[in-house]
Amino acid sequence: MIRRMELITWKIVTGSRGMAVSAEFVAQITRCQRHLHAFILSMVWNPAEADDVLQETNLTLWEKVAEFDSSRPFLPWAMRFAQFQAMAWLKRHKRQRLVFDDDLAKILADEAAMHEPAFDVRQHALASCLQKLASEQRKLIARRYEPGASVNAMAEKAKTTAKAVSDKLRRIRHALLECIEKTIAEGAFA
Repeated sequence: MIRRMELITWKIVTGSRGMAVSAEFVAQITRCQRHLHAFILSMVWNPAEADDVLQETNLTLWEKVAEFDSSRPFLPWAMRFAQFQAMAWLKRHKRQRLVFDDDLAKILADEAAMHEPAFDVRQHALASCLQKLASEQRKLIARRYEPGASVNAMAEKAKTTAKAVSDKLRRIRHALLECIEKTIAEGAFA
């Protein structure tokens, strides 16, 4: 593994075939990490294993930098390598009870790749809609999704009932959902 890492380090510095790696390639690979991890996680179902598969995918992407056509979208190209790496992981771990067979894994990978653009649109719409909320509503939502937060703790801190906090959160979530659907229908992020 160390020898492979040395080779990859050399290729990162010089690019495969001795070419300089473009800043655009570096930006693209950096930008897609979250998407690739989610995609891999949808196939292997174990966050620690998904991290390992992502590292292998990144190594492969760096090795294949010369094959990347910058006139085409980067994410689908990278996701194909992520799919191959995840499939290889699935083959290596076939004895585990919750590992999918190759056909199901391919179907899941194809579905995830197909829905990726829609996910991005919804994510941008959510960010936009969160900004449209009143300041207190944004703060309430942010507090709810802090690590370890609970409705009961929020209610205690606000000196109100858990039901009152839950009702406020439900109304805010409903407003966010309506805003997201309206934003997407208007094509604001298409």
